[in-house]
Amino acid sequence: METDIEPDKPYFFGDIGCWAERTPLHEAASLGQALRLQQLIRSGASVNIVAVDSITPLHEACIQGQTQCVRLLLEAGAQVDARNVDGSTPLCEACSAGSLECVRLLLEHGATVNPALTSRTTSPLHEACMGSRCPYLSPGNSDCAQLIVAEGAQLEAYDLYYGTPLHVACANARVACAKVLLNAGAKVNAARLHETALHHAAKAKSPDLIEMLVQFGGNVYARDKHDKKPIDYTKLGSPGPLPGVLRANSHEPSAALQGVPEDGAGHEGAGRGL
Repeated sequence: METDIEPDKPYFFGDIGCWAERTPLHEAASLGQALRLQQLIRSGASVNIVAVDSITPLHEACIQGQTQCVRLLLEAGAQVDARNVDGSTPLCEACSAGSLECVRLLLEHGATVNPALTSRTTSPLHEACMGSRCPYLSPGNSDCAQLIVAEGAQLEAYDLYYGTPLHVACANARVACAKVLLNAGAKVNAARLHETALHHAAKAKSPDLIEMLVQFGGNVYARDKHDKKPIDYTKLGSPGPLPGVLRANSHEPSAALQGVPEDGAGHEGAGRGL
């Protein structure tokens, strides 16, 4: 039988009423056992019970892209914007998993597209552009990114560790996600610690990303905190054609171009849409 948290129990960020170790409800949601989940809900199990790390069954279902379980939990009253100990919401998890159907269900039930960021959490758009550790497990990330951008996701949401969603997409070589962001108007020359998306693409050694960023007005002369231009990260171990577009513009620009600010003011949208 579930009980309320007693006063001497520790408080966890995202705590929403009950606390327990990982429950059968969490397990069923994670494994996609819809029938078992439905039986547990009908027997009175709380859909908003949280585990020690403040993960709810809805988080678990979204992490694994279990669409049917997500639907059952939401219809049973699961809190759509519950946060785990790191501040991530179910929408963050669904975007990371690349589960377009889960994202749609969450949005239909009022999920917040731009939750407040903390030092420990990223936005759903960041998560979509980051994806799971294995890109083969999250083929729908660009579709998720496109959907939440259409719903008003902030293109320049700034994370203390990663910068903007475009930085994240380029650092993880997510070409399709970067394309979605750039076509939506993301600032191609936005910088974190003087590091631009083009620096990230060069480090990721992605010819497609580099070419696309340059087409959208990426500043090939931008120098990061180490005083390096993007081309400086492509010289060693690069495929033959990789630095070509950068090398073609490797000479220092005129004084007029040297004054380009870090956010690329005056140069956004210089390239064409793809």
